[in-house]
Amino acid sequence: MSMSFPYAICNETFTGWPHARACDVAVKTGYHALEVAPFTLAPLITEFKPTQRADYRNIVESSGLEVLGLHWLLAKTEGFHVTSPDPKVRQKTADYIGELAQACQDLGGHLMVFGSPLQRKIPSGHTGEQAREFFVDTLNRILPALEKTEVSFLLEPLSNQETDFLLTSAEACSILDDFNHPLLGLHLDVKAMSSESIPIPQILQNSWRHLRHFHANDSNLRGPGFGNVDFRPIFEALYNIHYPGWVSVEVFDYSPDPETIARESMSYMKSCEPV
Repeated sequence: MSMSFPYAICNETFTGWPHARACDVAVKTGYHALEVAPFTLAPLITEFKPTQRADYRNIVESSGLEVLGLHWLLAKTEGFHVTSPDPKVRQKTADYIGELAQACQDLGGHLMVFGSPLQRKIPSGHTGEQAREFFVDTLNRILPALEKTEVSFLLEPLSNQETDFLLTSAEACSILDDFNHPLLGLHLDVKAMSSESIPIPQILQNSWRHLRHFHANDSNLRGPGFGNVDFRPIFEALYNIHYPGWVSVEVFDYSPDPETIARESMSYMKSCEPV
């Protein structure tokens, strides 16, 4: 019998669909959780009120799923930046991420994936080392909200086509080593890892101590199995490092349609599970 991972799918895959229908299709195609992009709920998470959060969570859980957490935390927002040289902007950003942590908890989730490439770029006139100092300061400002909600904040390395800060798993692990905090961890994404010079299985081996969440997609922006990335050695590496978390399907190209993406991604991932 093959070794199966707990599988989730990101809710923006079903953009435009009624929430209940998206949940039903996710269950039918074999998923056990949703990962939620806040912009699908409201322009700002503070506008998505506690009663709405309760209703959303009830629909998810009534379908047999759970909300595992949030991602795309600062997408489609303005005025937030974790590497800003202005401490007021960093505090405003930390406060908003605290609101996201509370929403995550309200929805039943336990983790937040921090990608947000535009909101972490190196500020003009500053160095990468200065950006790291600003980011570390923002993280320190976020920690009280994480500790209050018991929600983890996970750093996501991204490619240099998306941003210019935190481009490798090694960089993320260096920051996490400095903090050594149980609510700070690492998230890895196949699309992003495909841009590194190190093979993906080796990245996983190198960063296993911090790895808490994982996105399955292809370098062509589609789902697993829709491109040329071979997931067999990737899943083998996850198995070998005793990865304890979810494998969540995240795509950026929504063709041909949400149900096909969900079904075919699951079928391919199942075929790649270690025996």
